[in-house]
Amino acid sequence: MTTPWGEDVVLQGAEGESDTPDVVEEDTFDLQQIEQASELIALTISGPETYYDFRGGFLGLHAMLCQQFADSLGVRLRIELCRDTAEMFRRLNAGDGDLLAYPLYRSREDSLGWYIADSKPELKRALANWYSADKLAFVREEEHKLLSLSGRVKRKVYTPMLSQKDGVISKYDGLFQKYSRTVHWDWRLMAAQCYQESTFDPNALSWAGARGLMQIMPQTADHLGLSRSQMFHPEQNIAAAARYLEELESSFSDIKSRSERQKFVLAAYNGGAHHIRDAMTLARLHSDNPNSWHSVSKYVLKLSDPRYYQHPEVKYGYMRGTETVNYVELIIQRYQKYRGVKTFSPASSTPQKSVNKKHREKYKV
Repeated sequence: MTTPWGEDVVLQGAEGESDTPDVVEEDTFDLQQIEQASELIALTISGPETYYDFRGGFLGLHAMLCQQFADSLGVRLRIELCRDTAEMFRRLNAGDGDLLAYPLYRSREDSLGWYIADSKPELKRALANWYSADKLAFVREEEHKLLSLSGRVKRKVYTPMLSQKDGVISKYDGLFQKYSRTVHWDWRLMAAQCYQESTFDPNALSWAGARGLMQIMPQTADHLGLSRSQMFHPEQNIAAAARYLEELESSFSDIKSRSERQKFVLAAYNGGAHHIRDAMTLARLHSDNPNSWHSVSKYVLKLSDPRYYQHPEVKYGYMRGTETVNYVELIIQRYQKYRGVKTFSPASSTPQKSVNKKHREKYKV
């Protein structure tokens, strides 16, 4: 029979009392092997206290603390999500994880309740020696700080329209016109999204690490082939964002209405395509229209409620959906205002005749 690690940190209950499934202890894969593999695998369940995707990274008290523990060991952390505790123990038994980063045995507010099999005594000792209530309090405070900064971007706030008279939204209009063709969007919609992301500041940097005009995350830049050294370059950033929007457009091609699909793409750009698909599934299960953003947005908001994010059909768990719903609404509102602007750019080869050379030079990128 296995026991939880660190009796001074977590308590299983009365002596001899346990409903913990037996864990088969076969091949030894303890701390030394974890360090050799350079990877700690943690099993957990999605939730606001445990783990959830957020703006290209993750939050959740236990996941963040587990990351710090992995850092202390000098190894990378891989988090594997399970649907319930039975699956966690089943996968631990199969050797799919090293520990359960989930509050199974919490006896005090400052305890963790994590679980490590008895076959990993070195890992148990390392965790017991590393952990302290101060670390838990510190990570909890750090998470609160990050959430308070959510949506904040270090940027200069530029005007949402340079010149209504001259028909110029921003100095990057020519780039929006050029690269919006990649995704077959009205360039003014892309401009509205850019203003929401960075207020047209090419040097914008978010608390989560998103960079540039279109606030691209470093991992997304790698995926898109955008050099990290070029992430603040206006044209390279906009071009990469257009490629990403094209990918998302393709992934939501089952939504036939173009205007509706654009809302889903914007939501996925902000909150992640997998979470939006989960919300579409919930809409379908509740006899709502899964291809209507008006219907699906309600379930994006409900993904912060365990009655919904723990539903068997939901694959990617908890989501803080308020920011995503507001993001889409604000972009669409701004786009409606921009639609009165004619298709002109000071960088375009065919500017409006009413805009003279002086004005073209004034707004040139």
